[in-house]
Amino acid sequence: MTHATLSRVDQQKQRAAEYAVSLIESGMKVGLGTGSTARFAVAALGARVKNEGLKVKAVPTSEATRVQAESEGIQVVSFDTVDTLDLCFDGADEADPGLNLTKGGGGALLREKVVAFSSARFYCVVDEGKLVDKLFAFPLPVEVIPFAAKVVERELRKLGAEPLLRLREGKPLVTDNGLWILDCRFPPIDDPPMLAKALSSIPGIAEHGLFCGMVHEMIVGTDTGTRVIGRP
Repeated sequence: MTHATLSRVDQQKQRAAEYAVSLIESGMKVGLGTGSTARFAVAALGARVKNEGLKVKAVPTSEATRVQAESEGIQVVSFDTVDTLDLCFDGADEADPGLNLTKGGGGALLREKVVAFSSARFYCVVDEGKLVDKLFAFPLPVEVIPFAAKVVERELRKLGAEPLLRLREGKPLVTDNGLWILDCRFPPIDDPPMLAKALSSIPGIAEHGLFCGMVHEMIVGTDTGTRVIGRP
């Protein structure tokens, strides 16, 4: 799909995605993210595989990404066949000036975080609209064990959240891990690492969508190209 046929925001996403994929070298083990921007990146990687003969081994963060990667001709491998990844690329729902992220709008936050943690470099690819002063506007996804959902909801409210169970066709959305997601409205988050630590201490939470101190570089798609933001 050419830039001319895309919306302004999608053009920005595509520019960021293509820049990230340009950093991949043959022989690398690569983590593939989930979501709208990651889809552009997977497509760009597939084009390099086809046109340049680029050789990579890819670990997808969701079943949707796996299906796309395989359709693009990218070699997909099981996570348990690799020790570490050279790099991964993924999008974000929001990013603050400290490169703290809110992720999980696509429902793959647990696998996304595991893959990012296991990568030597994590490139977050976003359009300009994802940059915010404080994480707030996008509800924070929290992936929970169904058995513990009520307990987790109670504890989240103590932290100031308004949790809402994510539904699909009137039933709880079930993630690729067989879990549920609570989308949590918080006041503007002044200290994301502190909140992340508090969330991680609640039994029943499998993972939360705060990604703190994990981004190597933020690649921001603009109207004219890309802007790269390093760690503060």
